[in-house]
Amino acid sequence: MLKRRTMLGGALAAPAVFAGTGGAFAQSGPIRIATAGPMTGQYAAFGGQMRAGAEQAVADINGRGGVLGRQLALEVGDDACDPRQAVSVANQLASRRVALVAGHFCSGSSIPASKVYAEEGVLQISPASTNPRYTDEGSWNTFRVCGRDDQQGQVAGRYIAQNMRGQRIAILHDNSAYGRGLAEETKKALNGAGVTEALFSAYTPGERDYSAIVSRLQQANIQVVYVGGYHTESGLILRQAKERGLNITLIGGDALVTNEFWQITGAAGEGTLMTFSSDPRKRPTAASVVQAFRARNIDPEGYVLYTYAAIQIWAAAATRSNGTDPRRIAALLKSGGPWQTVLGDIGFTDKGDVTVPDYVFYVWRNGSYAEM
Repeated sequence: MLKRRTMLGGALAAPAVFAGTGGAFAQSGPIRIATAGPMTGQYAAFGGQMRAGAEQAVADINGRGGVLGRQLALEVGDDACDPRQAVSVANQLASRRVALVAGHFCSGSSIPASKVYAEEGVLQISPASTNPRYTDEGSWNTFRVCGRDDQQGQVAGRYIAQNMRGQRIAILHDNSAYGRGLAEETKKALNGAGVTEALFSAYTPGERDYSAIVSRLQQANIQVVYVGGYHTESGLILRQAKERGLNITLIGGDALVTNEFWQITGAAGEGTLMTFSSDPRKRPTAASVVQAFRARNIDPEGYVLYTYAAIQIWAAAATRSNGTDPRRIAALLKSGGPWQTVLGDIGFTDKGDVTVPDYVFYVWRNGSYAEM
């Protein structure tokens, strides 16, 4: 059983779940929903994005009378992007009978957690998990409001092939479900376009010194580095490469979509490229919500609005189905769209993927990023 599996592999620190009150399936009182992701650890910037989006969505929905006349109570689970801790968080949230989990962030967390949620009858809508396995191997309960790595990797690989042909290219990854998956999809698209990378290698996440991998880049005369991984390591690799005098262009995926990336790189981040969906902050459907965030001095960057949209979609489906039964809502999500959200209209495939992904390229300039 998945609940018992949380005890395997050694003891873990108890993951944090900040509780509300009430029960999802009670006849009265608040409806419990949750967001879960890296609230602590080196990727906590993304957990902060998710929490901000979830809190604003709950506040806005409750301000309009809630769902089916009941207020929402938000619980926040901290998985630190650790797969085992994610399973433990999933068990805790399921035991609290949450109706929805808007999470997790890391694909390596979402995939094992989804098995717990499926078994325990919890609907899961990830704002950010892009690995194809999440929905390809998912059950009735797995959805995402972002795109997939096979789509993102195609965009990246084709761009590199078209614009950097003839340069020496390295593809690096951190061996995570997200990072390795994205790197492999980018490699596939690059090779399919007739370009072969000079180096394909893994690095160890969580370190501070990447001089060994920088030396390999230097010895191979690398000019372009594609990184399948998160902003912390990507930023350190880039900064340390520039300090060694390497003139490289760094390209990454959606995990670089945080202002914290520039805090790590400083001026070394100038010209870094990354893929992400077209800027949700600029969409007309998000204007009033973006204004509300900025009134609180919050920049709704990255996955803030994606988390907001996940909860927004669930609330609309629960209202339309006149109840919080997860299986009934899941079926309606696939058949009843498109759903109006801050991201625009969203529809779902039978697997739970969005029907219209829209990956584009961004560039970092002077401490901020913008679409190219």
